[in-house]
Amino acid sequence: MRLNTKIVAATGLLAGVVLLASMTSIQQQQQAPQEHKYTNLKILPKHITDRELGSIMNTWRRSLGVQCGFCHARNTETNQMDYASDVKPEKLMARKMYAMAAKINSKCVDTKKDSLNMMALTSVSCNTCHRGAAKPEVALAAQPPRGQGGPGGQGGQRPGGQGAPAGTGNGGQGGGSTTTPPPPKL
Repeated sequence: MRLNTKIVAATGLLAGVVLLASMTSIQQQQQAPQEHKYTNLKILPKHITDRELGSIMNTWRRSLGVQCGFCHARNTETNQMDYASDVKPEKLMARKMYAMAAKINSKCVDTKKDSLNMMALTSVSCNTCHRGAAKPEVALAAQPPRGQGGPGGQGGQRPGGQGAPAGTGNGGQGGGSTTTPPPPKL
């Protein structure tokens, strides 16, 4: 019985490839990827992964419309970002603001948590107020135009639809006044 050398060579080569691939796979399983050990985490979970931290920081960055250097200081010796440093007041404020949002969500908003026990998207977040701006815009409630009276903008009209009292220039009948009193002299 004579063996075909081509078949034997191909079988041996295939067996070698399978053996090498399985050894590489076993070695990779034994050497699980080492996650970065972060220091100075005071608000975020200590066991956070690189991917999770990157996602959170990217969300905060977009919510405030800033780059990493807005909160994080640069090491002058290495010219690299020093993410652990608390030198910038913006980083300390970010911690306070995140804690404030978490408190609001826990007490006032029926919110859900994600797998890291972080606030889910249905809650109050940085973007709720900032909307892509480092300093959120302060908007005051509009005041009614002068001479328009109180609620509903009807001059002389009182809450509940009652007319102005007698002697106000409309003959004591209900409804709005047709004249506007002069402004007080100062």
